Amino acid sequence: MIPQTVILATRNQGKVRELRSILSASGFDVQPLPENFPDIEETGCTFEENALIKAHAVAERLGLPSIADDSGLEVDALGGAPGVHSARYGDDTPLLEGESRDGRNNRKLLEQMEGVEDGMRGARFRCCMAFVQPGEEDIIACGSWEGRILRTPSGSNGFGYDPLFLDPEMGMTGADMTREQKSARSHRGKAVRSLLEKMAARQAKGCPSAGTRKKCS
Repeated sequence: MIPQTVILATRNQGKVRELRSILSASGFDVQPLPENFPDIEETGCTFEENALIKAHAVAERLGLPSIADDSGLEVDALGGAPGVHSARYGDDTPLLEGESRDGRNNRKLLEQMEGVEDGMRGARFRCCMAFVQPGEEDIIACGSWEGRILRTPSGSNGFGYDPLFLDPEMGMTGADMTREQKSARSHRGKAVRSLLEKMAARQAKGCPSAGTRKKCS
């Protein structure tokens, strides 16, 4: 059976809010990562590998099913950066007074994109999500969201790079959108819906098998 209780392997409250709304609607009792849980080192080379590392760490320590995602922004003009380093992109840049970590990341991105023409500012968010349950095969699902990088931020919703990421079809940034609008369009929304479909398909087949961790080669 698909378990009704699942631990989200993240301390990012923006991710918790987005994932909880979708998973709760599908009947899951979504629990946050315990406050005393040790930091998980993300040593993977890809979003998929990092998602598996986090989900395995939580499932193996707590003995409960876990869902983890790893996601980030890929900017064409920067050769795909910041990619898997998106959350830590600005760590080499001093924080300004009153500036958040997200704000610092966005400031660095704008500095790196200075002078890039409008037609060359294409980008995408990518997300890979892992479901790990002790004694069963790992499930992975991924999603992407195409857009472009603005020159100035817009909107006060969302988190991370949302204020700079424009969805051309909607004519809105991720931070302009409501939670429902963003969920319908975003990389994370696509990934979690695909994950739920795969979990339901496995439940229907009734074919658990031993899980294995994928490592960076």
